[in-house]
Amino acid sequence: MRRQHRSRRAPTFPHGYRYRLDDQDEANQNYLADEEEEAEEEARVMGVPNLEEKEKEEEQNEEEEGQGQPTGNTWWQKLQLMNEYLWDPEQRMSLARTGQSWSLILVIYFFFYASLAAVITVCMYTLFLTISTYMPTFTERVKPPGVMIRPFAHSLNFNFNVSEPDTWQHYVISLNGFLQGYNDSLQEEMNVDCPPGQYFIQDGNEDEDKKACQFKRSFLKNCSGLEDPTFGYSTGQPCILLKMNRIVGFRPELGDPVKVSCKVQRGDENDIRSINYYPESASFDLRYYPYYGKLTHVNYTSPLVAMHFTDVVKNQVVPVQCQLKGKGIINDVINDHFVGRVIFTLNIET
Repeated sequence: MRRQHRSRRAPTFPHGYRYRLDDQDEANQNYLADEEEEAEEEARVMGVPNLEEKEKEEEQNEEEEGQGQPTGNTWWQKLQLMNEYLWDPEQRMSLARTGQSWSLILVIYFFFYASLAAVITVCMYTLFLTISTYMPTFTERVKPPGVMIRPFAHSLNFNFNVSEPDTWQHYVISLNGFLQGYNDSLQEEMNVDCPPGQYFIQDGNEDEDKKACQFKRSFLKNCSGLEDPTFGYSTGQPCILLKMNRIVGFRPELGDPVKVSCKVQRGDENDIRSINYYPESASFDLRYYPYYGKLTHVNYTSPLVAMHFTDVVKNQVVPVQCQLKGKGIINDVINDHFVGRVIFTLNIET
């Protein structure tokens, strides 16, 4: 396309004609604007084929790249993005952070958690300075004492047949194992013979070893297993031992020993016609109190009360409740059957 050439020569004016400088500037600006329009028109005319060729080249490149990539292009791109996020070799970044950034974060968190651990350590150390390892600071939550019985019975149900030793032999084995620490010879060797009926109070520093009073196996008489190795199970007259849980510093109130009383829990009271207790007082003597804890009272032996059920109705389930009796003893907590009492069943078959 040809264009008419305009003279770039400035227009002439008659001699002596004076024109304003503003008019000359306006003429020059119009001249430059015409030149820019002509240049843009030439670029559009000449650039159209170049744009078309460029678009064709881009389409060909996209087709070639599409042929080189596997199917599922979206997942492939996501995988590439994930790999670049985990490690970008060009910028040497991992998880969008440089090594310097990671180092700075690790240093900050190290000092943060080190300071936190130091504060916790100081608090725990200060707390332990106020706690005695020999005497608990608070004992209100473990009073009144709970009780437990031996031998061990599943769900506290004693079911056995007198004429079938296999049904009651495991009770005998359990009692023999439990009473090994109460053997007379061992008690005489480790513990002292204390006068009955009074507290065995031992003065001195709390970290000094304390002596323990003897509780011999022979105190249980017919339920000791010495005279009757079957503890009465072979004759349908079983022995059951009851012990009170240890509480550091516990003393029966008013100087009266805690006693044990058993009866039918519900049903006919005549289902249990006779019970013998050993020791005969059916109580925990005061000489076994107070207890000073396992760190200093190392040879302490918990006192026992044996219940010998000499006459119980046979061939039916008999629910039994044994309670602690004494000043300050609670034995009627509905939600806990082991605070001040224990409930079990006897089912003696013949």
